[in-house]
Amino acid sequence: MYRFDGRVRYSEVDSQGRITPTAVLDYFQDCSSFQSEDLGIGVEYLKENRLAWVLVSWQIEIARYPGLGEQITVGTWPYGFKGFYGYRNFIMKDGNGRTAACGNSMWVLLDTEAGRPARIPEEMVKRYVMEPALSMDQGPRKRKLPEGMEEREAFPVHRFHLDTNQHVNNGKYILMAQEYLPEGFVIGRIGAEYKKSAVYGDRICPSVKVEEQKVTVVLSDEQHTVYTMIELERRHD
Repeated sequence: MYRFDGRVRYSEVDSQGRITPTAVLDYFQDCSSFQSEDLGIGVEYLKENRLAWVLVSWQIEIARYPGLGEQITVGTWPYGFKGFYGYRNFIMKDGNGRTAACGNSMWVLLDTEAGRPARIPEEMVKRYVMEPALSMDQGPRKRKLPEGMEEREAFPVHRFHLDTNQHVNNGKYILMAQEYLPEGFVIGRIGAEYKKSAVYGDRICPSVKVEEQKVTVVLSDEQHTVYTMIELERRHD
């Protein structure tokens, strides 16, 4: 497992002094980026080879939210490559070694010049060490759109939403979806399926379904083509 140690920063906590769900996701993304950079197949390698990893889906479970100043360790490992797909697990542990959060993800390698999936080069595969998949709910391959979705006010994509691929960063979609949570709703599980990348200048049109135990948010363009579908499930203490 590739890992790094950290400490929950003030900029990463909510009004209760606990790490935010999006900060957990950011730690996971950072950990996988650090691993790729250390292996020499990071951002510059991908750019030179006209490639980019694009997230297809997330399933994240949060058992507890570490507080301000707590020591944490974040780890990640790939557990499979198939064609142009890559599969990766994540874990966050607190200073006592307890699992605070874990995650499963599926990615596709994209040929940025052709705009289509690219077979993963053997050079990349050889640099990673495969480990067994984490024993957790990996989430459905395809999420079903619930009935009774309500349209909400559209908003533009800003520059601060973008990452190095010039697309809206995966975590920013989750942050957008959290805006529709009822007061007091504590997230225990995040499920997200990504279908299309939003870019600067696009307008995002949200549709929302609020239920007692789950909030579903679909973010689409003005032609109703879905960017992402996100399910936020309530945590039970």
